[in-house]
Formats: sequence, structure tokens, C-alpha cells
Amino acid sequence: MKHGKFSIVSQFLPKLALGAAFAAVALSLSPTVASAEDTETYRIDPVHSNVGFKVKHLFTFVNGRFDDLSGTISLDSKKPENSSVDVKIETKSINTANEKRDAHLRSGDFFDVEKHPTITFKSKSVKQTGENTADVVGDLTLLGVTKEVTLKTELLGKGKGMEGGQVSGWRAQTSIKRSDHGMTWGKLVEGTPLIGDEVEILIDVEAPEAPKAKAETASAK
Repeated sequence: MKHGKFSIVSQFLPKLALGAAFAAVALSLSPTVASAEDTETYRIDPVHSNVGFKVKHLFTFVNGRFDDLSGTISLDSKKPENSSVDVKIETKSINTANEKRDAHLRSGDFFDVEKHPTITFKSKSVKQTGENTADVVGDLTLLGVTKEVTLKTELLGKGKGMEGGQVSGWRAQTSIKRSDHGMTWGKLVEGTPLIGDEVEILIDVEAPEAPKAKAETASAK
């Protein structure tokens, strides 16, 4: 595979998750009816979290990720439908393991990081689909364009971490079309698109529980 202005396929995000945007990404809850005692607030740990993506390049796929993300997950196990998650991804942290390609991805052809330094995901609703799974619906904002996406989210587990506090683990996935956000750069090679439009996003998150005092302060804002 050649690198350079043409192999910049690894361009897109996400998620977010996350996914999301995104980070998402991840299942969470900001209780509307639940009491503060029922709510667990977690802060995404960027060192142990990853927003990954893959995009088709001619006939195969190129993978990439964003290295700098932050966000909050509020979890109420008794009322999962009250969930919420808020994630921010720094676009300049895109990493496809090729400096020349990453520089192109940061340019105006793709993420335009000078004008659009962040990607955000803000959940709007959560629908529980299983014991530890949920569909997290929210707004993904990329290049200043906001579109609704659904993160298929799973709570992988939670328990005591290395420092004694509670830690949670999450996985979320979705797919988006980069053209929906105005990212349309591309070329044809004998009729074959150099870069695909659909972007698959996979978000893995580790999030320690925030101290109760900080959690209550955050929810009051």
C-alpha cells in the first residue's frame, strides 16, 4: 500500500464514540428521576481508552485511532433509561501509524483540525437491550455538522481498580458516512474509489468512578 496524499484513507473517525463519538463511548446515565445515591459517575481514562476506526482503501481496510479523548459516564443501574454520556475527542490526535498520511488527515481535505479541533458526542437517550447492553442514541458533531447516531454499547464489567477505587469497562460500536459531515475528499482509480464513504467505529473505554463530591458538583452544573 502506498502512503501519501492518496492513501489517506485512514482518515476518519469516528468514535466515539465514540462516538462518539465516540467514546464513546459508552453507556451511562444521568438520572432524571433517580437519586444521587443511585448514580455512579465515571471519568474516561484516556490512557486506557481508545476510539478506533477503519475505512476502506481500494479493496481492503486501513485502521486508525484517536489518542486524546475525555468524557463522563453517569450510570444508574436501577434506571438505565436515564443514561447519559458526554465525550470529546481532539481531532489533531488522529493516528494511523503514518506521519505523512496523518498530516493530510489533519488538513482541510479531511478533519481541518485548525477550524474544528474537536469531535463531540452527547447522548439523548438510552434503551436497554440486554442485561449489560444498550443502544445509546446521541448527537455526533464532526466538522461542525451534527448527526444522530446509535452506539451499540456493552458494559464489560466494573470492580476494584489498581488504586482501590471502582473502575468500569465499556465497548461501543457504530458506523457513519463521512460524507454526511461534509468530508468528501476522494479519488477514483480506474473507476474504484480510493477511499470508502462508510466508516466503522469501535470504542473501548476504561473509566474510574469519580469521587462522590466531584460527581455531585458535575451533575449540578
